[in-house]
Amino acid sequence: MAKNKKKLVDLKPKKITDEQLQRTQTIVSNINNAQMQMGRLETQKHLLSHEVIKFQENLQVLRAELEKDYGTVNINIEDGTIKYDEDGEANKKN
Repeated sequence: MAKNKKKLVDLKPKKITDEQLQRTQTIVSNINNAQMQMGRLETQKHLLSHEVIKFQENLQVLRAELEKDYGTVNINIEDGTIKYDEDGEANKKN
């Protein structure tokens, strides 16, 4: 008795279509580019945060100078006018 050996044919696809591959690659590339841009923006944001801190420190130094020169007053940053307290005098620290 001879054994009948039949070879099974695998009908499952081995690859996606070229069009599906192209679409997949495009979408993944777009995601990667967007993530890279977000990284750049986060880096810029971080650097700007440091700049803001420096500006705030500079402002504190200037405030101390102004308080030494004019006392505790309100200064209009648009035109430089000084607004004194209700009694019309600055609370000068010497």
